[in-house]
Formats: sequence, structure tokens, C-alpha cells
Amino acid sequence: MLEGAEVRLAVDIGGTFTDIVLDIGAQRRTRKLLTTPTQPEQAVLDGTRLILADAKARISDIDVFIHGTTLATNAIIERRGAKTALIATDGFRDVLDIGTESRYDQYDLSIDKPKPLVPRSLRFTVPERVDAHGQVRLPLDEAAVRALGPQLCALNVASIAIAFLHAYANPEHERRAAEILGEEMPGVSITLSSAVCPEIREYERTSTAVANAYVQPLMDSYLARMEQALRIEQFRGAIYLVTSGGGVTSIATARRFPVRLVESGPAGGAIFAGQIAARLGERKVLSFDMGGTTAKICLIEDFEPESSRVFEVDRAARFLKGSGLPVRIPVIEMVEIGAGGGSIARIDAMKRVTVGPESASSEPGPACYGRGGQRPAVTDSDVALGMIDPDAFAGGTIKLDPELSKQALLRDIGAPLGLTAEMAAYAVHEVVCENMASAARVHAVERGAVIGQHTLIAFGGAAPLHAARVAEKIGVSRVVVPSNAGVGSAVGFLAAPISYELVRSRHARLDDFDTALVSGLLQEMADEARALVEPGAAGADVRERRAAFMRYVGQGHEIAVELPNRPLTADDLAALRSSFEAGYAALFERPIPGAAIEVLSWSVLATTDPLQPPIVTEVTRKPAGKAAGHRKFFDGRAGRILEIPLYRREEMAPGATIAGPAVIAEDETSTFISNSFDAHIDGAGSIVMERKAA
Repeated sequence: MLEGAEVRLAVDIGGTFTDIVLDIGAQRRTRKLLTTPTQPEQAVLDGTRLILADAKARISDIDVFIHGTTLATNAIIERRGAKTALIATDGFRDVLDIGTESRYDQYDLSIDKPKPLVPRSLRFTVPERVDAHGQVRLPLDEAAVRALGPQLCALNVASIAIAFLHAYANPEHERRAAEILGEEMPGVSITLSSAVCPEIREYERTSTAVANAYVQPLMDSYLARMEQALRIEQFRGAIYLVTSGGGVTSIATARRFPVRLVESGPAGGAIFAGQIAARLGERKVLSFDMGGTTAKICLIEDFEPESSRVFEVDRAARFLKGSGLPVRIPVIEMVEIGAGGGSIARIDAMKRVTVGPESASSEPGPACYGRGGQRPAVTDSDVALGMIDPDAFAGGTIKLDPELSKQALLRDIGAPLGLTAEMAAYAVHEVVCENMASAARVHAVERGAVIGQHTLIAFGGAAPLHAARVAEKIGVSRVVVPSNAGVGSAVGFLAAPISYELVRSRHARLDDFDTALVSGLLQEMADEARALVEPGAAGADVRERRAAFMRYVGQGHEIAVELPNRPLTADDLAALRSSFEAGYAALFERPIPGAAIEVLSWSVLATTDPLQPPIVTEVTRKPAGKAAGHRKFFDGRAGRILEIPLYRREEMAPGATIAGPAVIAEDETSTFISNSFDAHIDGAGSIVMERKAA
């Protein structure tokens, strides 16, 4: 099987499970293991050995290793990063507290703002000043920088973020400060805002630099251990990390800019959903990725996930923009909430059932794992309802105890509310589905989308169990659960292009435009981006996508306008204005005639082409035949136990059709088809649920 075939391994480390996918030519194998939080690489290595043993292969046979992880995000949310100091320009010590001076909820007098990653006691300033044009107004006080060295050593600072005013226009002061501190504190991690985020807007740039510095020692140590462990086991291939923007980059770049990895796992899921959408010809898709710790919702139009330049980590308010820590990086746009299989259910002070964001994770896990977990989680509710076969969970590698689930649900939910264990489980299931439905509604409204016009693509270990109910709540009539849905993000990694995007701020007005200066900047950025991509492209074509972020002079937000991949000329200015005004009219109905236009930032993306999936052919539908077994399912709406058929996915041929309610089980996950849907297997092996006629 190995002879002449490319061997590619993808690994996704989540908060609860580590997913592993092995492709050997056209053959695919998958594995799902509990994450090992204290040493994440251990689950990766254990799972890799197991899956390679299944394929009768060795680590030395792997050509490409692609890795995504939520470790950086979790470190920020759980405040487990390095002790970090911030060095700013005199007078700008409190940028992280002042922010943009906006309030995400202006009527809440006791508003909770996100806690900065660097406390005020670890923020320092030095005399220096550069203006917005990059001109030095006050030279850097090198003696003041050097004097900080002993102070920071005494405070046991492990990482430093340097964010000087207007460093995006001239980074020399930041670079010199880093040289001095490197001499005074050998081995300390240093992040420059001009390197990680060379863009205008002081708060976002400082926040991004701080986030990078905060997770860099953790991620650098982890990636170094991972690389060394693989090399010890004779791995000789290439290692790539998935970025938040949906591309893959080298391990060296990832160790330098780990903030680019904050949404790498979810990004893989969005790529996976985009591939499925292209395969099915579905131009309006809502991807629903629910794992053990979180649920992610992403709109995908014309097979491409929406993208953004800012992501918020650790939101204080679940659905409100501005309530989190801003990280200015290229990222796939999605909404993420603490609603996964491990999310803990409880009763609040008003006797309401609430779920998440706290998670049981992999240690101790939900009560049914029998690993010491006492509080009920979403997985416990699914087990108690009869939706999961306790003997076949995760391919039979994890035996579940339904009685432990019922005991936890009865103790924490049922007894306080006077409910049976089964009705308590139904309450938890309803609440978590409503939480995800609410997130989907908000995400669609923010983007002007009609959510009922979309097809729901469900993947992740827990999403197929909840997709039907979420679809009922948001009015979606078609749900797709793809093959390998339980490890969807890891499968998406294998389709990700090798890419890197650079964004830099350089102000320019269209009525005073220096084409030679701008063209030189864009070419410099293109050369830098290509240098990061071409070594991993292995001879594949690398294409560029250039863009300008434009606005009317004095406005607060920009619109991305695509640029030609060549030096700009004076003849291009009219086309730039026309493209900007068309984009502006699409958002605000009409442009402003004759108004001056300016460019704040420029972007260059260097990328290989993503893999293109084959189109799925139509299949003839026919009855699925005899079920593999039956499950006792508690129907909360009817208030009684029903006996519903259980099918094994691998035994269902393309075209096999069943009516809900039913369960389709497989090693990685189980899919619940509610009474509202019929389901069939399509030509690619996906489960397609379609709403029954009224």
C-alpha cells in the first residue's frame, strides 16, 4: 500500500480529543484519543503510533505532517501563558486598559471588561517617539531600556512585548530595544509589534503583540518538543502548522508568531466544510463544528469561508463584539462558544439550566467516562437520552457508563428542579442546542444572511448528535454530515494550501498617490511572503493576491479592494476608486460622489492552490434495509421512551434511505436523525438529512 504513495498525517489537538488522520494515497485511516493536557505531544505520538500500526507503516514513511491546535487559544482563555512584560512609549503605559474607549454594552453600569494579559505592574515605558510618517521625533533612550533588564530579571519575566508608538511606520526603535534587552536577558522571548502586526491602530497592535509574547514560550517549547520527538522516531518529512487564516506555514514561522495559530483547529474545520460544499455544489452553507470543548459556526458562500483581519479571544459576553481581547491577524470569520460535549451543565441562581463555557475537558471528562468527573456534561445528557452507544464510543476505545451520567444529572439538575434523570438530560440537550442556534442566528444577522436559505454541514465529535435539533430551531431544511465528520478539522488540514499573508500600514491618498513607492512596498511584501511559502510548496505554483484596505478620508473602517499582481500605474487609480465605490455601495447602498479616498493598509497573500474535491454524483435512493440494532431513546417532547433503529454507517450503501427518528453510529461519532427528517447516504458517503414534507 505504501509503494509510490504519498503519506500525509494530520493532527488536531482539541481541548478534549486529539484527532489523527492518515492518508496513504487514496486510502484514509482515522483515530480519536483523549488529549493529554500536561504534555499534548504525548497523545499525538501515541495516536500516530497506533494509526501507523493499523496501516503497517512507520513514522519514517510520513512525507508531510500537518498540525493544528487550540493550545494557544486555551492558554489565553485559561491564563496559562508566560509571565509577560510590556514596554511602551512614554505616556502609553495604559493602552491595554484604555482600549478604544468603547463599551460593548453601553447600558451595563457594571460591565466586565476582559482582563489584560499583562497587569499594570508589568508594564513599563521608555522615552522615544516616532511620528505617523516614520520620522524620529525623539531618539530612543537606550540607557532607560538597558536599566529595565535587571528589573525584569528580578520579576522573573519570561517574555517581553515591545510596542512603540507608530512602530509600523518605522521599526528601528523596537529593533534596537530588542537588541539591548537580548544582551541584558539572554534567552528571554521578545515580540516586536512591528514584526507581528505592522499596522495602524495602537490598541489592536499592542494587544496582538502581547498575545504573541504571552503564548510564545509555551508554544515554542511545545513545538520544539514535538519536532524533537518526531525526529527521534526517524521522521524525515516536512512539518507544517495550520494558521487561523486557513493556510499552513512552517514550524519556524509558527514558533516565531504563535498568535497566528489561535484559531488553527477551527480554521481546519471551515476548510473541511468548504470542501464539502464544493463537492455538493452548495453555494450557501453554514458550517457547524462541535467538539468536546467548543462549538464553532461559520458562514461559507461560494465554497469560501468568510475571512477577517481581527479576532477576539476570551469574550466576556458570549455574542457581543468588543468584549474580548483583539488579535489582529488574518483569520477565518466565525463565532465560537463554550458548548461542546464536555461543557458542564448546572443550575444558576435563578434555577435555570445553563451549559458551559466551563468544560470537563479530557481530565476528568464527563461523568460517564468514569475518570472521576462528578458534574454532568453535554455528553452525559446524550448518553442518558440514549443517543450514544456506550460500548462503541470513540470506536470502543472509551467505555461509557450511563448510570454515572444519570446519577450526575439527577444530583445537579434533576433533584433541584424535581425532574427525572432523563428529563434533566433533555433539558441540558435543549439548552445547549438553543445556545448554538442563537449563535448561528447572531452570526447570520451580523452578515446580512438569511440563515434558513443555507445548508447545515455538521462535523466534529458532537455536532452530528445535535445538528438535527439545531436545524429545527433555525429553520434549516437540509443537513449534511460528511464522511470522517468526527475528525473533520484534521481532514481539512490535509486540504489547506501552503500560504502566508502579510499586512502593513502605509497611508496613501488617491489624489496624491506615489505609484512607485506603493509598488515597491507591495513587491517587498510579496518577496517576503513568497520566501515563507515557496520552500514548502515543493515546486507547486505559488500565486499572489494583493489588496488595499481603503476608506473615505476620515472614516473609521476600511473596505478591502483587490489589486493587480504587478506594479501599479497612474492608470490604475480610476479602477481603484471604482472598485472601492462598488464595495462601499454594496454595504451602504450608495457611494459619496467626489469624496477623497485613502488607503490605510496593504495586503499580500502568497499561496498554493487548495485541493479541489470531485463533484458528487447523484444516487438512486432505496430503503436502507434491516437495522443493526435498536436504542431506547427518551423523547423529551413526548415525555416517554421510544425504541428507535440503530444503523452502522459503514454498512449503509450510497442511496440507502431511512426515516427519523434513528441513530447512525460510526467509530468517530454518531448522527441522530430527529422525527422531522429523512436521511440518505449520498455518492460521497455523506449522511444527508432533508426535512419531511409537512
